[in-house]
Amino acid sequence: MSAVAKKPEEAFSIELTRMRRRHLRKVLAIEARVYPRPWSASLFLSELAQRNSRSYLVARHAGEVVGYAGMMFTRREAHVTNIAVGPEHQGHKIGTRLLLALITEAIARASDTISLEVRVTNDAAQNMYEKFGFSIEGVRKGYYVETNEDAYVMVVGDAMSTDYRLRLQSIRNDVIRSYPNDTTES
Repeated sequence: MSAVAKKPEEAFSIELTRMRRRHLRKVLAIEARVYPRPWSASLFLSELAQRNSRSYLVARHAGEVVGYAGMMFTRREAHVTNIAVGPEHQGHKIGTRLLLALITEAIARASDTISLEVRVTNDAAQNMYEKFGFSIEGVRKGYYVETNEDAYVMVVGDAMSTDYRLRLQSIRNDVIRSYPNDTTES
């Protein structure tokens, strides 16, 4: 490796930006590849229209949308509505970077509780969520109708605490070390 060559992780920097209508074609293409029952364009448009209570981000690499995530806010609670990364771009901590940005926004909005559902068979996602301090609080039987698969309800109940902020800072530091060229737009 030459002195100028970058580690593969550094070369795969991403830009996080607010999801816009213009991103939907790429978002829907990823959605169709990763979910058995993908969201429709009209559902995404409905979510994007609710600017005060929703936040949707896209991750772009070299100008191409490679992942996205969304969150819903209600009073002091936040709920991850979806998070997905194109299969060919998995393994670059894009989901981690998206979730970190959403949770940071949730804390800025004074959300103390953050929740989500995850397939009981999705070990990779569960591992990521556990790294963020989510723990299993329950099971929704048959939640994923298309496969009759159960979902774990995972929750962070102390998102405003100093301990949780320190956990996020540790995750943020790991991301910065691995991906120093990442950018985030409002």
